[in-house]
Amino acid sequence: MELLKKLREMSGAGMLDCKKALEESGNNLEKAIEILRKKGIAKAAKREGREANEGVILLEVNAQGNEGYMVEVNAETDFVARNEKFLSLAEKVMQVIKTAKPTNLDILLSSPLENSTVRETIDELSGTIGEKMGIKQFAIVSGATVAGYSHLGGKIGVLVALDVAKKNELTADIAMQIAATNPLYINPSEIPTTVIEKEKEIETEVLTKEGKPAAVIEKILVGKINKYFENNCLIKQEFIKDDSRKVEQILDGAKILSFKRFSLE
Repeated sequence: MELLKKLREMSGAGMLDCKKALEESGNNLEKAIEILRKKGIAKAAKREGREANEGVILLEVNAQGNEGYMVEVNAETDFVARNEKFLSLAEKVMQVIKTAKPTNLDILLSSPLENSTVRETIDELSGTIGEKMGIKQFAIVSGATVAGYSHLGGKIGVLVALDVAKKNELTADIAMQIAATNPLYINPSEIPTTVIEKEKEIETEVLTKEGKPAAVIEKILVGKINKYFENNCLIKQEFIKDDSRKVEQILDGAKILSFKRFSLE
C-alpha cells in the first residue's frame, strides 16, 4: 500500500492503473512509472526527493563573496523547528561548517561543539525536547562569485557559484531561478545518455500508439527532448525575470560552476 501511494503521488495516475503497473513491474517503482508513461497514463514522474521533513535550512556567504555554506537541520514537527533552542543549535552547526569546513557529514557530526561533538550536542537537545533531530545534508560552494537565496523562511535554500568575480546581482538572480524551478542539471551535456535514450523510448512508444508515422515521430522527438532540456537544465530555462530570454542569454559570458538546492517541501 505504501508503494502504491508513492506511485500515485509521483505519477498522478489512478489507483487501478498504479496497481496493475506495480504488478507488471514486480513492485519496481521506476519500472512501474515507465510502464504508466508508455501507456500515456502518466507524465514525467514527480521527483521522489521531496520529503515532508520539518526543520530549517540556513545559508551564509563569506565576506569576500567567493564561498557559501548551507545546512539542513531537521526535527519531527514544525513546532520544534521554530523553537529558539533548535534554531540556536542550527546556527552553531553553521559556524562549525564555516570554520572547520568538513568534507562529509560524518566529519561534521564528529566535529567539536561546546565541549562535545556536533552529534552529541544534537542528541542531548533531542533528549531534552523529546523529539528526534538530525542534520540531513550540508554544502560548501566556492567560485569567483557566490550568492545564496533563502525562500519561505528557510524551507528552500540555494547556493550558486559563477566563474566571474563581482557578479553579485546576476548570481543572486540565478539563485532565485534555481529556487523557483528546481533544475536537475546546469546544461544538457551533464545529462547521462541513458536518460535521454529512455525519454526517447518512452515518447516513441506513446506516439506510436497514437498512430503517428515514423518520420513524424522523429521530428516530434526533437521537440520533446528540447522540452526536457528546458524543464531540467538551468541554462535552457526561461529566465524568471524576463521570459523572453533563456538563462544562458543573461550570463553574458559567465559560466555557472555549480549549485546546491535544499528543500523541506
